[in-house]
Amino acid sequence: MLRKGYTFDDVALVPQFNNVPSRTEPLLETWLTKNLKIGIPLICANMDSAISEELAQILIDAGSMPIFHRFTDMETQKKWVKKFKSKTFISCGIRSLKETQELLDLGAVGVCIDVAHGHSDRMFDYIEKLKKSHPDKDVIAGNVCTAMAYHDLVNAGADAVKVGVGPGAACTTRMVTGFGVPQLSAIYECAKIAEKLRVPLIADGGIRSSRDVVLALAAGANTVMIGNLFARTDESAAIKKESMAKYRGQASEDFQTDFYGGLKDKTVAEGIDFWAPVSGSANDLIDRLLGGLRSGLTYGGARSIKELQRKAEFIEVTQTYIQESHPRRT
Repeated sequence: MLRKGYTFDDVALVPQFNNVPSRTEPLLETWLTKNLKIGIPLICANMDSAISEELAQILIDAGSMPIFHRFTDMETQKKWVKKFKSKTFISCGIRSLKETQELLDLGAVGVCIDVAHGHSDRMFDYIEKLKKSHPDKDVIAGNVCTAMAYHDLVNAGADAVKVGVGPGAACTTRMVTGFGVPQLSAIYECAKIAEKLRVPLIADGGIRSSRDVVLALAAGANTVMIGNLFARTDESAAIKKESMAKYRGQASEDFQTDFYGGLKDKTVAEGIDFWAPVSGSANDLIDRLLGGLRSGLTYGGARSIKELQRKAEFIEVTQTYIQESHPRRT
């Protein structure tokens, strides 16, 4: 029997009784990992066209935690860790154990193991090796999109799990391979297991506005990871030209040509690159997203993200709901 899957555009939240007197009252703090609480639920994607040193400092000041990408030379990564010390995560693949351990020794708070299909025995083995050598460091593992995959990564020792296969703005995995679970359903199904295992879930991909942030959190995510929106800010690492920013997937031909010298043999690109208008400062973006989230919490009758999740009532909607929800002049 086929199951039904939902994207953010397929659902809406039903307003709940509200006894929150002000939109400034709800608390936005949340758990990034099972050991680390942060002040806001927004994370910048650990992509080469998104996170930068300047943006990292803005995120820290706002209450978030930067996760640097892994596609740069070792000396630059050492510089990042030394500069931010216990306020940053690094990223790695599953072939760089020594380098990862060295960066953790320098003071990084943890590591994000960044694999397109994270539900694998090689991922389990890598997590176990890191937790054995650095038991005091947090490990974020991903990406996955099923409850079983989430469960297996937690059993392997992950302190947080990234959920999302294919929803990113520059990702073509679903169109190339036919695999992927609609993001709202992926979050919701994984969150049901996360509630029992108490290991945070990071919703990675598909965020276009504060509406999607609210929906992802209400469905059970602890934080949301955002690439395209952050890449388009003034302070991102994206190449800027004539008020445009270049955003690209890590599996795009453009990125792989820069990093590997071309596509790997017997592979195809699973991402694209594109130019989009620069949107302004990262602080303005964060303010817009958090402002919308605070409003969403009051419509949900919630003083916290946890209360929003507890009271969340979803309904399925049609595409005409989306049309009806946009401003219209006719």
